Amino acid sequence: MNTEALVEVVLPGKVEPEDLQLRHGVVPAAGPGQVLVRMEATGVSFAEQQMRRGRYYDQPAFPFVPGYDLVGTVLAVGEGVGPDLVGTRVAALLKVGGWASHVLVEAADAVPVPDGIGAAEAETLVVNGVTAWQMLHRRARVRAGQTVLVHGANGGVGSVLVQLARAAGANVIGTASARHHGALRDKGVVPVDRRDEDIAARVRELAPGGVDAVFDHVGGRSVVDSWHLLAPGGTLVSYGTAATRDGEGSKQWPVLKLLGRVWLWNALPNRRRAFFYNVWAGRALARNRFRARLRGDLTQVFGALRRGDVTAQIAAQLPLARAAEALRLAESGTVAGKVVLNP
Repeated sequence: MNTEALVEVVLPGKVEPEDLQLRHGVVPAAGPGQVLVRMEATGVSFAEQQMRRGRYYDQPAFPFVPGYDLVGTVLAVGEGVGPDLVGTRVAALLKVGGWASHVLVEAADAVPVPDGIGAAEAETLVVNGVTAWQMLHRRARVRAGQTVLVHGANGGVGSVLVQLARAAGANVIGTASARHHGALRDKGVVPVDRRDEDIAARVRELAPGGVDAVFDHVGGRSVVDSWHLLAPGGTLVSYGTAATRDGEGSKQWPVLKLLGRVWLWNALPNRRRAFFYNVWAGRALARNRFRARLRGDLTQVFGALRRGDVTAQIAAQLPLARAAEALRLAESGTVAGKVVLNP
């Protein structure tokens, strides 16, 4: 007899982390095409920081269960799903719903985690790893010997991105607070102080001819500077609007403004390119292709972890019941890597 109970964290509205709600219920049954996953690790990403402020551009209506991704073990399968999946550790990209002890996932969206990789390790590389891999290899197509600039090089995505870039043979400049510079140097990254230095001037000193790619999650004025730091033939990949996290007004406007800039820059008669990266791009129009690409790229990232090209940077691990503390820690900007929640 199954005596497990559902526990989930609910975001009731635009609240402080301490006002997150813990809800108990009945474990759901897997429907056709679904698997029931017992969560082993989920994470705190920048998306949740925006969502609690009502600033994530396409978040659902309150209340909802946040949680952009998860890693867990398949407990049961629904109709049409092979029973051999039961007992398999899988990873899934969700956007919302991961901060729960048990989660229903479409079987086609569940990616097996290779043996020898722990749940928390794998969790640090789901949304962060896929994002970093696709920006580096599918958008910027960085090659050995090129020089790239990574903003937020100590963060969840940035810490994976700098390692993948180094594994690809690129020279990496990374912005971060001074406290993280030693760790970045150990990874072969040239650090630039994001608080005390004129970042653009310092990057020009390090790369007088410009950089071959910039990965910018900040938005605002930063993305304009990033564009002007590109060498001929360089690529800008913008993937966020962190500068507007605490802003007011429309949550769509910062993204629309970014899209407008990208369109304008690409229309100019120059050899540089700009992209606004969204991990969900193409899912609505070509779901099977999206799933195949996600599965292939995440498998590549897990392979990089097993080879030692990437290390899992776990900033902290806290139980689901302490989600408020985990969110505060992630928002503090004092940690490197990803804050992970366990059941």
